[in-house]
Formats: sequence, C-alpha cells, structure tokens
Amino acid sequence: MTHAKHLASALALAALALAAGCDEPSGASGKAAEKPSETAGASAQPAALKPGDAAPDVTFKLHDGREVKLSGLQGKQVLVYFYPKDDTPGCTIQAKGLRDGWADLQAAGLEVYGVSTQDAQSHQAFVEKYELPFPLVVDEGGAISTAFRVPLRNELSARQSFLIGKDGKIKQVWLEVDPKEHAAAILAAAKS
Repeated sequence: MTHAKHLASALALAALALAAGCDEPSGASGKAAEKPSETAGASAQPAALKPGDAAPDVTFKLHDGREVKLSGLQGKQVLVYFYPKDDTPGCTIQAKGLRDGWADLQAAGLEVYGVSTQDAQSHQAFVEKYELPFPLVVDEGGAISTAFRVPLRNELSARQSFLIGKDGKIKQVWLEVDPKEHAAAILAAAKS
C-alpha cells in the first residue's frame, strides 16, 4: 500500500509539472501541449500573431521596476520570449542559453525581454541566481501574454517567442520552442 501511495503521489506531481510547461527541458513532449489549438479554451483564443503583423504596443514592467514601451524600441530588433515559470528546468535551460549566447545576440543588435507571470521578486531572484544579462517582464495579470496572443495555462504563459524587426513588425514567431536550441534559432533569425 505504501508503494502505491508513493507512485500515485509521484504521478500527481509529474502531471502538475507538465501542466506548468516547464518540466520538459527539450520541449519534446511539451510542444504539442503548447499549441494554442490544444489549450483549454482554445475556441476563444484569437489566432496567433504571424510575421508581418504589427507588434502589440505594450509597456513592459521590468523586474527592477523600470518600464519600457515596446514601440519606443523601434529601430532595434527585439526578442520577446514567453516562458512558464522562473527557476524551473526547461525555463532555466532556455534562459541560460540566451545568457551564454549573449555576446552574439548583442553583436546581432538584439534586445531581449523574457516574460512570465511571476512577480518582480521571483524574477529578480531568477536574474541574480543565473546572472541573466537581460530583463524579465512582470506579467502577473497576463495582459502582455494576452496582447501577444500567448495562451495561459494554469495562469502560466505558454513557451512562445516573437522576434520583432526594426520596423516594429513581427519578423518571426516560434509557437513551439525547444529550450536547448532557442538561443541558436533566435540568433540565426536575427542575422537573416
């Protein structure tokens, strides 16, 4: 009986982690779950943004209290990447990949903003723990996710990324993101 209880508990924890979208460092099995058409309430979910669409004119509240208006970044390429939760396996791999490729991303003229629904304190701890050189956006109410049409599951953003061109229009969209390959994919797109 004890073994059965432990197994049931482990399965329940695994299900919760998968629902959060951060347990899959490779993104392999998490990819299908992150497609907007397969999320809860998908019928009410507007169509995903696509290349050529104007980027939403939102104001980012950063982990350090600063605010940045996205339209004020025109003339620069901007990566806005959404991730489910600070300091979880897949999200950490993704953030560390961007950190480790930072010199190349900067050389390509790219500004990077990570967005999730945790508060500023959680973001600050994540930035400090992994020495992230880019800001994290506080999206506690999900308004930024909604503006970018990123699905929320259990109040956590799906893992999606948007590369915005210098003209303020979406240049490339990743609705399925492999955290291990994310930085390389972003760099290649920024250079194209």
